[in-house]
Amino acid sequence: MTFLTAQHADLSTLAAQARLRRLQPRTGVDFSSNDYLALAHAPRLRTAAVDALSRGVGLGSGGSRLLRGNDPEHEALEQEAARFFGSESALFFSTGYAANAALLSTLPQTGDLIVHDALIHASAHEGMRLARADHASTPHNDVDAIADTIAAWRRGGATGQAWIAVESLYSMDGDRAPLADLIALADRLGAMLLVDEAHATGVFGAQGRGLAAGLDGRENVITLRTCGKALGCEGALLCAPGIVRDMLVNRGRAFIFSTAPSPLIAAVVRESLHILANEPVRRNALQRLIDHAGRVLAPHGVVATGSQIMPLVLGDDTRTMRVAAAMQAAGFDVRGVRPPTVPAGTTRLRISLTLNVGTDEIDALGIALGDTLR
Repeated sequence: MTFLTAQHADLSTLAAQARLRRLQPRTGVDFSSNDYLALAHAPRLRTAAVDALSRGVGLGSGGSRLLRGNDPEHEALEQEAARFFGSESALFFSTGYAANAALLSTLPQTGDLIVHDALIHASAHEGMRLARADHASTPHNDVDAIADTIAAWRRGGATGQAWIAVESLYSMDGDRAPLADLIALADRLGAMLLVDEAHATGVFGAQGRGLAAGLDGRENVITLRTCGKALGCEGALLCAPGIVRDMLVNRGRAFIFSTAPSPLIAAVVRESLHILANEPVRRNALQRLIDHAGRVLAPHGVVATGSQIMPLVLGDDTRTMRVAAAMQAAGFDVRGVRPPTVPAGTTRLRISLTLNVGTDEIDALGIALGDTLR
């Protein structure tokens, strides 16, 4: 079998399983993006970009941070992010995927154990695949299972560092991690706690600092704040003790051998942090939409999670994609999510709430969804 023949066969299998993916244009009312605070097209960010260009900030960095790519805008953002989130330091990456991959492939060492929630991001799995440490999955949001896994590992004679990796707000289920219990466990067991705040940053916590707000600055906590969701830009900030930043600069291959992120984007992300700090009206408005959507959509089987991510689990891949297509035809950009992004048997519509919609659009979505499901 030739290479191309094998690829055709693989794609045909995906098509037969209703799991073949294609890029789709943006059409319809936005119920699928992660632009939670509607900052992607915000005038303040456009103005920040124009101002940065006018003072000579470059579009490209021209190299890796360890060569000539280190720009004053990168350092200004990292210093401001550390102050804003309350961490000792921050390190800016081009994407959250790169940050998670760098973190987990660099810091845990041979003899260590990474215990992760079963529903953690694919980027964390990529980091663990490259890691020197062993890793173990535990059932979703099961703190006792994490404790038992580490205890069994210790009973086997292990003396390395234990790492606990979770998301604070899960991207496909919209539910929260029990962070208070997790930090208590990490303190008790001497473990490092890694918290991916991708979907909580900007939406929850004081001034939008996330669900892990208040944990930053601790020696055993590392948080990831992505900039391409509620912050309306792109990139990611790892907030951590200074020694962690130094290790990633010296040992993190995904950081060392990557061209540095755009200095222009770094300047714009800094303005996003200013918006979080002084425009609480955005978070308040989003919470009102979340409450409204819970009342309108729950009668149709949508899970009212209390967050901006609300799944409708239909289970069957073919049915889910037919419902998604019907919603798109009705003018609503609602996407189906299939395995392996979600566990087998939990194919779903992922309804995402943003300030790009209002209550009227949510009401109309509820009507269309009810008609489609009937």
